[in-house]
Amino acid sequence: MNANLDGKLIALVRVRGRPGTRSDIEETLERLNLPKIHNLSFTIGNKSSIGMIRKCDAFITYGEIEKDTFKKILKKKGIEISDSDIEAILNGKKKIKEVLKLPIRLHPPSKGFRSTKKNIKDGGDLGYRGIDIINLLKRMGAL
Repeated sequence: MNANLDGKLIALVRVRGRPGTRSDIEETLERLNLPKIHNLSFTIGNKSSIGMIRKCDAFITYGEIEKDTFKKILKKKGIEISDSDIEAILNGKKKIKEVLKLPIRLHPPSKGFRSTKKNIKDGGDLGYRGIDIINLLKRMGAL
């Protein structure tokens, strides 16, 4: 987990499905707006969201994105959002749920996942990707 996610816009993608998932982890995934596999959700990095991400690290992949990338994803999915709404979200004046209806459903990535059981450091697809999340989102048809 990268500690410099405070205050940044984070994109979360659920990589693993439901069977055999503990109920507390499933509830945390629901709170992160990731009820099903291949769902995309966004959050702002703060103490509570980073704690939830850590708990669900074995089921999701995530990384920080820029404002313009955020707008491109929403525009491609047919969701219009103003710059003032984005600034309000980033400043903590509005919650993402107030502005967007999440989650966003994506296609499976072209050429597939490398492994849905291994961390990104071990050659898989789980965990923190950093800015490389954009490449995965392109492969999943979000950009």
